[in-house]
Amino acid sequence: MPKMYDADDIVDLKNRKRRRKRLRRFILILLTAAIVTGLYFTRDMWYNKLRGIGEQYRTIVNSGKLAEGNFPIEVSGGADYQLELTDSKMILISDTYTYFYDTDGALLKKRQHTYTNTVLRAAGGRALLYENGGNELSVEDEDEVFYTKSFAKQLILFARISEQGYTAVVTTSDNFSCELEVYDKRGKRIYKRQCIEMVSDLSFINNSKGCMLSYISAENGQLVTNVQEISFTEKAERWTSPGLNLLGLEICGFDKGAFVLGDDACGYVDSKGQISSYYSYDGDRVAGASEGGNSAVIVNNDDRRRYTMALFKGGKAEALIIDLEEPSIDVTIYEELAYVMCQGKILAYDFNGGLRSVADVSDSYTGFVRSDDHIFLKGYNKIDRIDYES
Repeated sequence: MPKMYDADDIVDLKNRKRRRKRLRRFILILLTAAIVTGLYFTRDMWYNKLRGIGEQYRTIVNSGKLAEGNFPIEVSGGADYQLELTDSKMILISDTYTYFYDTDGALLKKRQHTYTNTVLRAAGGRALLYENGGNELSVEDEDEVFYTKSFAKQLILFARISEQGYTAVVTTSDNFSCELEVYDKRGKRIYKRQCIEMVSDLSFINNSKGCMLSYISAENGQLVTNVQEISFTEKAERWTSPGLNLLGLEICGFDKGAFVLGDDACGYVDSKGQISSYYSYDGDRVAGASEGGNSAVIVNNDDRRRYTMALFKGGKAEALIIDLEEPSIDVTIYEELAYVMCQGKILAYDFNGGLRSVADVSDSYTGFVRSDDHIFLKGYNKIDRIDYES
């Protein structure tokens, strides 16, 4: 005989069904919240792999054909030359001459110099030449020598030039670790600083109104790199960062802080001087580059036969690792793309990890520089050019 329910039983049965339904809904909400929370806290593991899916690019295959006409540019003295590109002209120094070329390889000016251990830097259409460990420098272009400086009692440790034509010189000092002097584009000194710690590099910021300094110090028995922001109109530094656990080689300032390239690690400090990221290399550093906060470091691990490029999109981003098929040779950043030279190839990646373009080149080249439409290849005693579209 079928079981009979009275009215109270029916009401109780419906209430139990409602409670079960509410419980299932509550459990589903908890599970969803747990999944979302887990995804949020592990986003650094998967976000970089997905961020570029919505922006697929066609990889451009460049021919790699060498330009003719004025190319190759022959360089006397073998591989001991330096090449810079600024304002659509190439500046090249050998052991005795400075050469200015346009990007078609036409010689604009040849000027003899008398420096030994010469270092070339270029920006804003100007060349800065100085003696490493000497006491003279000059700022010039193809038309004129703007000014020269001589430091009778001091030796030049290094010098830098900005896009606005300002020059910063770090020299030895009798009473301090080193001294910093800054000159405007006419060669007038606008700033001097006597430094207690040894400055390892500097980078102009704020349209040459100030700079970022990196210097080496000791903390807890280890050498670390600190970063300072200074303004050329203020006597004291604006801030000093905590020590980055690396031996800083280069610093690149931008509007939100600075990138520090070290010998076995790299890192960022933010605009308030706090460490915002740190990355330790898995192998031997080959080269690094940084522009506008975007940075790239190439690392070769010959023991493991692993060759990588670490990309950093801004100061708080985790490293995005690109695996390379061949050992890397050189890297640069141009218009928000990272260009890497490997044995036999040049590849361009965006900072989401997408391969944008590639070209086959000879494995005899030792480096390159990028311009609007071309790549200039540095050989042992010559400079070649290829067209390159990205």
